Amino acid sequence: MENTGHASGIMYAAETSLHEEPPASSAQPALIADEPIPRIPIDRSEAMLELSGHRVRLTNLQKIFFPLGRITKGALLQYYLDVAPVLLPHTDQRAMVMKRYPNGMSGKFFFMKRAPAPRPKWIRTCPIEHTGAGVIEFPIVGDVATLAWMINLGCIDLNPWYARSDDIERPDYLHFDLDPGEATFERTCEVALVVHEALSGLGMPNYVKTSGSRGLHVFVPIVRGPLQQDVWSFARDLARELAERHPKIITAESRMAKRPPGRVLIDYNQNVWGRTIASVYSVRPMPRATVSTPVTWAEVAEGISIEAFRLENVPARVRKLGDIWAPLAPSSPDRYDLSQAGVDVPEYVPKYSMPVPKGTVGDGTEEATPLPDLSYRRVAF
Repeated sequence: MENTGHASGIMYAAETSLHEEPPASSAQPALIADEPIPRIPIDRSEAMLELSGHRVRLTNLQKIFFPLGRITKGALLQYYLDVAPVLLPHTDQRAMVMKRYPNGMSGKFFFMKRAPAPRPKWIRTCPIEHTGAGVIEFPIVGDVATLAWMINLGCIDLNPWYARSDDIERPDYLHFDLDPGEATFERTCEVALVVHEALSGLGMPNYVKTSGSRGLHVFVPIVRGPLQQDVWSFARDLARELAERHPKIITAESRMAKRPPGRVLIDYNQNVWGRTIASVYSVRPMPRATVSTPVTWAEVAEGISIEAFRLENVPARVRKLGDIWAPLAPSSPDRYDLSQAGVDVPEYVPKYSMPVPKGTVGDGTEEATPLPDLSYRRVAF
């Protein structure tokens, strides 16, 4: 297909040099791919693109999805094609909950768990049993064709499960959603640094990203083993401990009526089985098309803002810095074993065992990780 240029409809000035490069990490950052990235045509409302060996029909490309900047659906699709090389390692092998905005961020939206039918035969799915709903086939976004197909359905952000499709009961990360409530974003950054210090004191690698909405997300990559409920219990205990130690700035009380004013909520309940959170590099349905963007702890300490990271400048940031969220990808070996913190690791008996493509982590070809000794001690910090 003829290259007709970038998708347009963006009126903001790009801010490509937001911060200094982060220090080198143990994981090699994944850079934006060198091969040509498909371009969305700007002079038509529909297009047929060849992506990942599949023909994908894209529609309503000139529809305005973000009125403030007159950002089009085509521009949204182009953004996701631009960041796909760093995004897909974090969404592949995970069930995806769709939140569809057929008329853009200002229109009505609806959630959709079940992959729509009819759908292309090449869409991979993950079956998960839900009480009262039977087995739901969730779509899996593991290639560019599926990514474009899903965004074309009107999905602005991506909301993957915490556990991978070959064992939906055992997540490979835990996280804390820092919700400012009535507090300032500066206070949220202050609390994030407290969480960072506590996790680092426990020897846990931890990473932070903007939510793209109002707060910050702090993630810890973990060795798969504990059930989701046990991961939630650990997150709850840590959040409550931090709230007790820093009562003037932190709360773990999720009930709004009982939440003390001016405190930042460390929301551990996002670790509950079946819940999702906006993935890294997700555009959020916010007026300026802000993006849930990984940042360094040095940037948090220096001061950042949610609106500094947007659809039109995040691809340039990724080209400069690489994927600083790479340590969260399943292939990364730098993961914390929660058994060191006293979390139980029951026998490995997955409820579902989804096949995954050969050559990927979890395909059965890598060395099995033996279950750790269960004689743990709880780590203090």
